Amino acid sequence: MSELFNSLTIPFLLAMFLAVNMGGSGTAPAFSAAYGASVIRRSLIPGLFGIMVLVGALLAGKEVSLTLGKGLLDPSFFTPEATSLILLSISLSLLIANLLGVPQSTSQSTVLSIAGAATALGVFDSRQFFYVILPTWLILPVVAFGLMLVLSRWVFPLVQKKMLTSDYKQLSTHPVLKGLLIFSSLYVAFSIGANNVANAAAPIASLTANEIGGEAIENFLPIIILSVLIVAPCFAIGSSLMGHKVTKATGKGIVEPTPFHATVIAMIVASLLLYASIMQGIPTSLVQLNGAAFIALSISKDGTKATFRKPTVRKFFLVWAVAPIFAFLVAYVLTLVFLV
Repeated sequence: MSELFNSLTIPFLLAMFLAVNMGGSGTAPAFSAAYGASVIRRSLIPGLFGIMVLVGALLAGKEVSLTLGKGLLDPSFFTPEATSLILLSISLSLLIANLLGVPQSTSQSTVLSIAGAATALGVFDSRQFFYVILPTWLILPVVAFGLMLVLSRWVFPLVQKKMLTSDYKQLSTHPVLKGLLIFSSLYVAFSIGANNVANAAAPIASLTANEIGGEAIENFLPIIILSVLIVAPCFAIGSSLMGHKVTKATGKGIVEPTPFHATVIAMIVASLLLYASIMQGIPTSLVQLNGAAFIALSISKDGTKATFRKPTVRKFFLVWAVAPIFAFLVAYVLTLVFLV
């Protein structure tokens, strides 16, 4: 038992640390609008966020966990060393993005880190990546962009101007919008749980099954659930430690959203994220869906040229392209050096 504990300690700590960081960054897209409108007290946000993330992971996160835990790399290859290298690669990729001030997709970094390790070991399932996962990554942001562009150009002008107020304080006169803000915040947190908890939980679940033995690999689902129960609360910890610093700033580098716009974007992004989780079991980028919707809103307000000249938008596209490739290369090189 002590040998098993020793082999799992470092990977579990890395996974929990990763979850803490994801919780800090995930709070912003979930609760920034509600916090800005003062419809939810700051002290309540970490608890609500953590509960909804846990519920989302348990009720709707199974398919994504199975994709990451078994679909790209056989569980038998998730040794303590390989799992630690994968989690380290994800963390380094996110660290660089954070230093540049650009929110980065944990899901894409996770998939590419596992793919890098699998490629180095010669067991990468390229068919699933290129024919299932990659098309989803390309299509869903376009859908988020298209939906928000249509709504902001042709639907929102038909809505009463009062609903589109840019003054968060005036929100008290709109009880329906207040309710929608609260619901959308909880909905986004639920979707984050359904999709993103697997980024940290799936590798350690595969590692645990592999360390226990063949029977555990055959009964993989209970181990996934136990891993989720360990990892998901760390999202609440990250939200409590770091979430309040970023909840006010979401989207402002691209365009200043009104409470109404922020609510609509949250509903679109959460719905697409939940679709990817339940219907396809594919880990998907929350920040890219969010960014695509904000870019569409900016185009409708400021025009296409002005939007793509903004430094934040250019930096987003650069980091989104480079960071996942960096995660792949780091995992690939580290695996070659230490495991092959």
